Amino acid sequence: METQTMQPAAKSKHQTVKPEEWLKARQELLQKEKEFTRAYDKLRAERLALPWTKLTKNYVFDSIDGKVSLADLFDGHSQLIIQHFMFGPDWEEGCVGCSFGADHAQAALIHLNNHDVSYVAVSRAPVEKIEAFKKRMGWTFPWVSSLNNDFNFDFHVSFRQQDIVDGKVYYNYGMQPYMGEEAPGDSAFYKDEDGNIFHTYSSYARGGENQISTYMILDTAPLGRNEGEGENLTSWVRHHDKYKEGGHVNMQGRYVAEEKKDSCCHSDEHK
Repeated sequence: METQTMQPAAKSKHQTVKPEEWLKARQELLQKEKEFTRAYDKLRAERLALPWTKLTKNYVFDSIDGKVSLADLFDGHSQLIIQHFMFGPDWEEGCVGCSFGADHAQAALIHLNNHDVSYVAVSRAPVEKIEAFKKRMGWTFPWVSSLNNDFNFDFHVSFRQQDIVDGKVYYNYGMQPYMGEEAPGDSAFYKDEDGNIFHTYSSYARGGENQISTYMILDTAPLGRNEGEGENLTSWVRHHDKYKEGGHVNMQGRYVAEEKKDSCCHSDEHK
């Protein structure tokens, strides 16, 4: 099957003007872009100024090399970023959206590691499933399993049945409609010289969107993200080895393969 592309429905709606009119409109937008940049600089400073909270719980994860602690995940760095990667214990592969984000983290990994930052993915899937999927996707960042600890539940990115209250769960700092047993996010930690670990920041839902450079590039393309009203990345993003496979992504971020049209009673041998 050939890769399907979204139809450029917005193209015909755009006004065509003379170069001098375009330049005037572009200069006006540039001023707004500069205002946005300065506002974001201020927001970044406020994020850095957030107070920290010391962790007192000792989390131990399962890795391909055996048991590792949260402290071990720093791997000699003072800073740690964890991707809460949606990959449930009974899933056969990771979430499409989380994989999309991980593709970008993989590209940045060498730069992060050389700037005193360790980057690690954490999922509740067993180590064997994690390693198989990681190998398939060609990623090299560390990825550990929280199947045997409460890390995902404590950071509100995995949910038990008892966590659901009136169809809602605590996620992204408030009660949100329950969408599934796993949810995405990123958390940051700092380890001081005495080995104390501090939780410094977490973001969930669309909070990590600015880490996805594909979106940032698309935002400058003629048709932008080209997602219809009410749509998001699930309408077009796939695992990077699945773009020619058809199928779709469900509301839980899981890839659903396209049904085969040649059933037993329609295959060539029965014609």
